[in-house]
Amino acid sequence: MDGTEDLTLSDLLERYATLRDTILGLEAERDELGAQVKAALLGGEQAETDLYRATLKVSRRVEYPLDRFREVFGDAAALEVAAIDRRRAEALAKAGDLDGERLRELAVVKETQALVLQPKTR
Repeated sequence: MDGTEDLTLSDLLERYATLRDTILGLEAERDELGAQVKAALLGGEQAETDLYRATLKVSRRVEYPLDRFREVFGDAAALEVAAIDRRRAEALAKAGDLDGERLRELAVVKETQALVLQPKTR
């Protein structure tokens, strides 16, 4: 099949370790290069190759700071949603258990940028 049938278990382990170490090294290099490209794009630069154009995709995540949530809604509500995500807090507001307007005022939107390679051949 792929030539590994005749290898001993130690040979297979060595090949596996080599591949794993290579992949980890490549991933680390990719992450570092990605960080540098993202920083340049955030600084207003543009980057493209013959095949790809680099863009940033912005993702937003709503969070509620626990200390402020607790001040606004009290210990019981904070305890109820502390181990639960944003959807649970919004469900409580929708059900009328929490003031929806105050919950929206409390919301903090976090943004992250992901490097996206857009094929130029479309």
